Amino acid sequence: MLDLLLKARHEAGLTQAQVAERMGTQPPAIARLERSLATGGHSPSIATLRRYAEACGKELEFTLS
Repeated sequence: MLDLLLKARHEAGLTQAQVAERMGTQPPAIARLERSLATGGHSPSIATLRRYAEACGKELEFTLS
């Protein structure tokens, strides 16, 4: 998940601060989100992941098969 979110942010050419602004939060919150995904220390909500994706111009989609 982290790889996909980071790829989306980099493709959009956004910094953590810019994503935070688009999400209506502070840059340290984005740093914590990305770090928690990297370490597995915390599982963010689907709503948070969706807001992050949308801030990067992407759509979050889940598929079960």
